[in-house]
Amino acid sequence: MTIADHGSRPRRIEAEEFFADPAFSNPTISPDGTRVAYLAPANGRRNIWVRGLDEDHEEARCVTHETRRGITTYFWVDDPRWLVYLQDTDGNEEWHLYRVDLEAPNVPALDLTPLPPGSRVFVAEPLPSHPGNVLVTMNERPMALDVFRIDVATGETTLHHEQSEPAAGVLLDHDGEPAFSSRLTGDGTIEFSAIDPVSGEHRLLTRMGGADYPLEVQPQLVTPDGTGLVVGAYLDSDDLQLVRIDRETGSTSVIAAQEGRSLDIIGCMVPGVLPPTVFTHHRTGEILAARFVGRRPHIEVLDEHFAEVHAELSALSDGILGTLSSDDSGQRWIATFVHDRDPAVAWFYDHATGRSRRLFRSLPHLDPADLAPMEAVEFTARDGLPLHGFLTLPVGIAPKMLPLVLVVHGGPWMHDTWNYSPQAQFLANRGYAVLQVNFRGSTGYGRRHTVAGIGEFAGAMQDDLLDAVSWAIDQGIADPHRIGIMGASYGGYATLAGVTTTPDRFAAAVDFVGIADLASFMRHLPPFSRPYMMNNWFAYVGDPEDPAQEADMLARSPISRVDDITTPLLIAHGANDARVMRAESDRIVASLRDRGVPVEYLVADDEGHGFSNPENEIRLQRAIEKHFAEHLGGADGSDTSGP
Repeated sequence: MTIADHGSRPRRIEAEEFFADPAFSNPTISPDGTRVAYLAPANGRRNIWVRGLDEDHEEARCVTHETRRGITTYFWVDDPRWLVYLQDTDGNEEWHLYRVDLEAPNVPALDLTPLPPGSRVFVAEPLPSHPGNVLVTMNERPMALDVFRIDVATGETTLHHEQSEPAAGVLLDHDGEPAFSSRLTGDGTIEFSAIDPVSGEHRLLTRMGGADYPLEVQPQLVTPDGTGLVVGAYLDSDDLQLVRIDRETGSTSVIAAQEGRSLDIIGCMVPGVLPPTVFTHHRTGEILAARFVGRRPHIEVLDEHFAEVHAELSALSDGILGTLSSDDSGQRWIATFVHDRDPAVAWFYDHATGRSRRLFRSLPHLDPADLAPMEAVEFTARDGLPLHGFLTLPVGIAPKMLPLVLVVHGGPWMHDTWNYSPQAQFLANRGYAVLQVNFRGSTGYGRRHTVAGIGEFAGAMQDDLLDAVSWAIDQGIADPHRIGIMGASYGGYATLAGVTTTPDRFAAAVDFVGIADLASFMRHLPPFSRPYMMNNWFAYVGDPEDPAQEADMLARSPISRVDDITTPLLIAHGANDARVMRAESDRIVASLRDRGVPVEYLVADDEGHGFSNPENEIRLQRAIEKHFAEHLGGADGSDTSGP
């Protein structure tokens, strides 16, 4: 580990500066290459703005009018008259697809998917073979994920493919015709088959399987010529590789691999928001590059023409390529970059002329010099498993005997990566060391690392977190008496497990939408999700319908050990959480209050599994700041919460 020069103390940066909506984010270029769309605040929420490539924000038009909840995901239709975006209600995850008419930007957006309650849009994407149409996967039938073709101009909806059985999917070729199918079997094996274009019969090509792929096989892309299926697979390696499966023979060949690095698949979880696993050409679908995990993400360029483009883009930033969009010609590009202190700076680049122009900084009010570097760190678990993580140290303070906050990622089948973390920066600005560790069960660090999490909820997965804290103490970085823990979702579960199984280790804790009761959590997930749980929750934790497994799940659930909690606790939850029921947090809070254990409880009535509206996030962060200041103190042991 290399500790950076921390210089003088930076200015105190308020919660609003870190957690208000970005001034600009998620830029994309129009298919004809004449305009740029992006997200920016309007009416107190993230809305879509559009402007000419050579125009500034002062000349842009706000084309959406959301006042209740900000927009996160949108894309252009091939006809540049239209934009479409996804929106739910108060965080309930019942997503609908809305259309924006750029020729009438003051007209309210049209709901293209007026679904009944309980149904939602899962995936929406352009369909180049049918101009003016998009493909939408949604459960109009409550337990089936069917694919529909929607004419954006008219709103006419046509069934494109009907799901034949639970956990079965279809992969379309470039013309929108079924080319391959995927099927998750009852034992967790994933079967890929070729679909005969005449008879529609399915011919098995290969099987992959089980708990090696807790998020199923990701990504899944049909080659532009329809002759191959591109997936993320281990084959005979411990590292996840980008692999092609031949449609005729079923043979596999490696497209991209990096020794000691795995394909980074977290972008498949939130497409259009997180940096993608695979970069593809907007119009042709050709694979341009792939992203791999590492101390910093690594971009493996696969297309000769894009190699020239990537070289020019890379010269614009000392970060790593993040999001990318191009016009139909593949000559005009808009790119953002992953960076630990200067996030999502957006650039326009014209490969035909060599001209480039910085479009905006996402957070123009923050000076990167005031922010803390995120350093990659490595250590070893007590059983010898290598662990990787990231350490963010406060600027201008000697890294000795600092209060430390362990921030645990969610999933748990995700991973922390080198990037800009407002949470880490906020805490570092207040004088805390911030440690993030990719405990066993995390993705991104190979097959062995992921499957080592099987059966280890509140077991070795938790030990990895404790071993990370011990490492920081042994390095002299962390004060053993001032250790905090926090996390959301699975990270909230790990927080609760930490204060129930090792109550003397942590001096303060923050649980955000955390799982308190594993069996209850699994039973309350939406019914359509059950067929997709074979490789993750059932494989790693158990089936709550099996009495013996349910008993084990209860023993691993913080709800069974609430009486052991003595650590001051802050709990936050969204009232409309569709994944972790608010009742789980209610039970923890009630029990602690009955025993007189310090607990603060924040509930947002207009949020779900996480907070999206900035006023709620800022309220939460102010509470976190106060909570840690009271129970951990600042770097010198003083209260850093401010007036």
